[in-house]
Amino acid sequence: MATTTELKLSPPLQSIKTQKLISNTNFFHFLSDELIFIILDFLNSNPTDRKSFSLVCKSFYSIESKHRRTLTPLRSDHLPSILTRYPSLTRLDLTLCPRVTDSSLITISNACKSNLQSIDLSRSKYFSGAGLQSLAVNCKNMVEIDLSNATELKDSAAAALAEAKNLERLWLGRCKQITDMGVGCIAVGCRKLKLISLKWCLGVDDLGVELLALKCKDLRSLDLSYLPITDKCLPSIFELPYLEDMVLEGCFGIDDDSLAAFKHGCKSLKKLDISSCHNISHNGLASLTSGRVLEQLVLSHGSPVTLALADSLKRLTMLQSIKLDGCSITYAGLQAIGSWCVSLRELSLSKCPGVTDDGLSSLLTKHKDLRKLDITCCRKITYASIDHITLSCTTLTSLRMESCTLVPREAFVLIGQRCRLLEEIDITDNEIDDEGLKSISRCSELSSLKLGICLNITDEGVSQVGMGCSKLVELDLYRCTGITDSGISAIARGCPGLEMINIAYCKDITDSSLISLSKCSSLNTVESRGCPLITSLGLATIAVGCKQLVKLDIKKCINIDDAGMIPLAHFSQNLRQINLSYTSVTDVGLLSLASISCLQSLTILHLKGLTASGLAAALLACGGLTKVKLQATFKSLLTQALFEHFEARGCLFQWRDKFFRVELDPQCWKLQLEDAIP
Repeated sequence: MATTTELKLSPPLQSIKTQKLISNTNFFHFLSDELIFIILDFLNSNPTDRKSFSLVCKSFYSIESKHRRTLTPLRSDHLPSILTRYPSLTRLDLTLCPRVTDSSLITISNACKSNLQSIDLSRSKYFSGAGLQSLAVNCKNMVEIDLSNATELKDSAAAALAEAKNLERLWLGRCKQITDMGVGCIAVGCRKLKLISLKWCLGVDDLGVELLALKCKDLRSLDLSYLPITDKCLPSIFELPYLEDMVLEGCFGIDDDSLAAFKHGCKSLKKLDISSCHNISHNGLASLTSGRVLEQLVLSHGSPVTLALADSLKRLTMLQSIKLDGCSITYAGLQAIGSWCVSLRELSLSKCPGVTDDGLSSLLTKHKDLRKLDITCCRKITYASIDHITLSCTTLTSLRMESCTLVPREAFVLIGQRCRLLEEIDITDNEIDDEGLKSISRCSELSSLKLGICLNITDEGVSQVGMGCSKLVELDLYRCTGITDSGISAIARGCPGLEMINIAYCKDITDSSLISLSKCSSLNTVESRGCPLITSLGLATIAVGCKQLVKLDIKKCINIDDAGMIPLAHFSQNLRQINLSYTSVTDVGLLSLASISCLQSLTILHLKGLTASGLAAALLACGGLTKVKLQATFKSLLTQALFEHFEARGCLFQWRDKFFRVELDPQCWKLQLEDAIP
């Protein structure tokens, strides 16, 4: 009988044992590392997701370490431990490390060796040719390096870099001490170069550029902006068989005769930027049209756009984008562009005096396939232009029309009625009202909306945007004084993916708005300066709810004090930039920010509760700072040894001697702004 009972109990017991076995089994053990790597590839939206994965167990920690390929460290002194943990890095971004020495680069090269393919040093200093040589010799597979702004690098460093035989992309912008000799070394050693930027390398002229063109035949992209070059080097450049993108911005030695060589070469060129080249007229531009496949042309801040200039370009049958920003434009010139057989996709006329309703209308009659249009500060256009734009260009995805002050509020209704595909709209400093916003809310694909200094809009219009534009990522309400908590609450409810919001000087905004915005977990930028009703309570809710916060401006939020800094320090570990000027924060609150290891930029002007000793303690504790903006009165109160210490860490000080200014009424402020514009 007992045996029978035992037999009857066996199946349930077996089931319990099986359940226990299953519950104790880690099914990830049955997956290969490659399969888990594929899973990790999907964890890109939130930077903390991979970190959370690695903290689950030792196995996940090891897998995440092997999977990671790119890294952006905050401080160079952490490099030895970081490189030990992540042995498979292929890309290293050191832009957040202001001080990178030769020792750091040697450590990187010895740890990464042939795995490393790309390194960005564009905001770093204190390294020389010795460190670069170590990278070039040990990292044989390096194809990309950015050395922009390395103003102390000399030709010896360029010669060391020439050892990187597989280098394909190189940025040397503002390396002003590198000369033709250094560029010549790079040209001889780095024959596989496909992209090089020499922008503002003032020591490089025709000889260095010609050597590049002769030795690096695979060049696809060449940036020679502001170089003192002449027509001597251009024939060699134009013989490059694969060149697609060339920038000659601000090359004042280039003229019409220089471009004549275009007729006989450079048939592959698709993008050309000759902005701010004042010696080029329609005669030189005519040389571009011979068998040319140009798709993008930038002529900004150059010769006037006349009938002759427009006619000289009409044979560019592949042209899709033209930028004429800052050029004086005639009606005949716009009319001639409108007669081109090509159908443009992008047109930029920002700050072009001479743009009128008639001229713009004649141009847009032909170019109905426009996707992007920029008419910023075209102050002569009226309702007629907006009517014509919205009728002709119904597939627009980007419309920028800041400060088109003669456009009446009725015109903005047309935008939402006719251009439903818009993803970006900038109508800063315009007469739009709630009816216009209600219409624009029909643009369901809208991701960026800029409404700064639009004094006629209220919560009613903004609420419509919240209900209709669920994909909104960026919203600028700078000095929109008709906006209160009700409007911001509607935005927070309807736009959960919001990443950036500017509510600066919206003086009726209170903590209620920040509590609503704290539900937008992707929010990384909050600009709320000049909102006196915001307190530490509202700031605390943002800190708790928005873990990805990177930039915070609470200048002139006088009711924010130390009580707001403590939760910020605890929860906002990704914060990199903060402005605390004119708040009620004291030494205690400032010192609490030391726990934010990412913090790099700190602006603290007119803090009444700040003392010299408290300031010194806080600055010493915030080890990652790279830029500090301070009241000039503190300069004499801090020791020279302290400044030397910060300089050694790569931290720069900016001193301001501003006095407190009473805030103007928004309408008076706008009138002052308009008077200042010529």
